[in-house]
Amino acid sequence: MARAAVWHVPVTVTGRTTSLRLFRLRDGRRCAVGFSSAGALAELLGPEQSAVELGEPALRALTAPLGVDELVLDPRLSALPVTGPADARPDAGHPASRSGARLQRR
Repeated sequence: MARAAVWHVPVTVTGRTTSLRLFRLRDGRRCAVGFSSAGALAELLGPEQSAVELGEPALRALTAPLGVDELVLDPRLSALPVTGPADARPDAGHPASRSGARLQRR
């Protein structure tokens, strides 16, 4: 009997709590993601990204109560690349920007 595929699923770890990390599709719907290897996960989300190994049925069972029925396997980055350092912003020369000061609403 063939062994079921195991997916590397990104999670967020806070103290002793581990939570599945959910993402959004281009149309705004939430989705879960799984990667076929730890290397593929690290390549897209970075080497510091925590992950757990889950089979597809388990991942679907965990996300279904949240109303998440989309699963993306081995996703690719779809965001536009960052064009320059943060100091290249148009407001970077403004004194409030350099000091970290923020305007407050009244």
